[in-house]
Amino acid sequence: MNIVPYTPEIRFADIDAMGHVNNATYLTYFEQARMHFFHQLVGGRWDWKQHGILVARNEVDYKRSILLRDKVKIYVGCKHIGTKSFTMDYKVVIVENDQEVIASTGASVLVSFNHAEQKTAPVPDEWRAMFEKLPSVTS
Repeated sequence: MNIVPYTPEIRFADIDAMGHVNNATYLTYFEQARMHFFHQLVGGRWDWKQHGILVARNEVDYKRSILLRDKVKIYVGCKHIGTKSFTMDYKVVIVENDQEVIASTGASVLVSFNHAEQKTAPVPDEWRAMFEKLPSVTS
C-alpha cells in the first residue's frame, strides 16, 4: 500500500514566541495527517458515526524545531492492531536540500467506536486488512 505523506501548511498562528511551531500544534498536525491517511484508505464512503474512532492517548518526541518557512512532511504508519484499538505512529520531517531531517515522532492509541450506539466496537475488517500492510514509521 502506497500512502502519500501529508504536507501541512505551517501557519503564522502555529508559531509561538520563540519563533517555532508550538508543541501543542503537533497534535493538530497528527490529527490532520491521520485524516489524510483515512481519506486515502476509505475515501468519502465511510460511515464515521457507525465506524468511528476516539483518541485514547497521544505521545510526541520532539527532535528539532519547525520554523514558519520550513517544508514539512508527515508519514503515518501502524505500530499495533488490537481487537478494539490500534496505534498509529507518525514521523514529521523537515525537507532541506532534498534531504529529510526528523523533527518529531509520535503515536496515537485510537479506539474503534460506534458513535450512534455510544460504545466501543471491533476494529473494522477493512481497516485491519489495510493496517496489516502498513508498517510502522518509527520502528
